[in-house]
Amino acid sequence: MKTIKTWSKLALVGLTATLVACGGSEKAEDTAKVEKQVEVINWKMVTTWPKNFPGLGTGAEGLAKSITEMSGGRLNVKVYAAGELVPALEIFDAVSRGTAQMGHGGAFYWKGKVPASQFFSAVPFGFTAQEMNSWLHNGGGLELWEEIYEPFNLIPMAAGNTGVQMGGWFNKEINSLDDFQGLKMRLPGLGGEVLKKVGGTPVNLPGGEIFTALQTGTIDATEWVGPYNDLAFGLHKVAKFYYYPGWHEPGSTMEALFNKDAFEALPKDLQLIVRAATRQANAVMLDEFTARNNAALETLVNEHNVILKQFPKEVFSALKKASAETLDEVAAADPMSQKVYNSFKDFSKKVRAWHEVSERAYINARADN
Repeated sequence: MKTIKTWSKLALVGLTATLVACGGSEKAEDTAKVEKQVEVINWKMVTTWPKNFPGLGTGAEGLAKSITEMSGGRLNVKVYAAGELVPALEIFDAVSRGTAQMGHGGAFYWKGKVPASQFFSAVPFGFTAQEMNSWLHNGGGLELWEEIYEPFNLIPMAAGNTGVQMGGWFNKEINSLDDFQGLKMRLPGLGGEVLKKVGGTPVNLPGGEIFTALQTGTIDATEWVGPYNDLAFGLHKVAKFYYYPGWHEPGSTMEALFNKDAFEALPKDLQLIVRAATRQANAVMLDEFTARNNAALETLVNEHNVILKQFPKEVFSALKKASAETLDEVAAADPMSQKVYNSFKDFSKKVRAWHEVSERAYINARADN
């Protein structure tokens, strides 16, 4: 009897072990099936920025990291800095043809291919960052941006903003408009066209080439971004006069470029993740520049003896007049540019009217107290 009971216990234990083993096996098989079904999509991002460059370069890195993490690793984005996969000013073509699935840069670099693209980066005496974002996302700007890039198999999105930039670094004082005559200045986009109108010579250079060009005299002056980025580039070592404000780029938008075929091939949830991560990156960059520019400016002035100067009123007025003329001319030369500029002007009237009794009124009142 005792033997029978012992055998029964052993049988029961064996049966239980078998059931557990079977259940575990089934669970393992189910897990393997789920893992097998999760496809990892690998993307390349090419940028116009030097590797790990503060603000702009790290902004691109942050966007890639957000997409990768928000997707749970399903969409893995690897970043290639300027020159690592393609030269800085060739990312538009690289993304267009699918060499890379996405890029990060500035739309004004592509004015030779798409004249209207300039209006989506920085417009002289145009929108601030807040106004630019509002026009893009609530005033029809983004739809127009998508329209002009569609023939190139590209989808654009706003992916960062620097806020109001500095007016630039000069190797001589600017006392009148005469000082712009023959001045060779790194100044891309519409700002460069304005410089040309007042007698200067605009030069389009990627960030990584600016220091050497200024040091060797290839250019006489340059704008880049603002104290935070300019200090990182060491521009104070090759020029001492630092002018403000940045009339040419009052709210510079950085762009994320996506190969249309690659983007539309993504599952719907990954498309939404990419859009959400890009909107996040757009805000994060502006926050960073706002927080860090003043400390960098204090370092430049107090530790490196940079001469901080404001453009003379007569120079500023002349630049404003030249800007208005330039924008009209650029728009008139290209139907799509005219269409974009009309939308830009219409929104500008509305947002400026509101800001007269909101942002501007508050800032003026704050300054008086």
